[in-house]
Amino acid sequence: MSDMKDYSSRLSDPASRKFETFSYLPALTKDEIRDQVAYIVKKGWNPAVEHTEPENAFDHYWYMWKLPMFGETDVDKILAEAEACHKANPKHHVRLVGYDNYAQTQGTAMVIYRGPSKV
Repeated sequence: MSDMKDYSSRLSDPASRKFETFSYLPALTKDEIRDQVAYIVKKGWNPAVEHTEPENAFDHYWYMWKLPMFGETDVDKILAEAEACHKANPKHHVRLVGYDNYAQTQGTAMVIYRGPSKV
């Protein structure tokens, strides 16, 4: 059995905080993010973009950027909305959510832009 790695994510160190599964991996490239958006579309999930201040990412609801993109299947349009949210809120974390309308839950959520941490 391999050794388990300790991720030093601490409330006292905002730069170390982890958000959703992908944050434990190296940062996704633009192509990898695009692949994830294509997966959301392929699964038939409804994409949505959310954002919040880095210091509020754990104990506050995230703000919704417009309404979820119900039925949107154009990967470029989805990525353009995420980028527009990031440009409008450059100091915020921006995450992409895929809502599974059958299970009535989030199928996936990933932070695709990180705002600067206040240390």
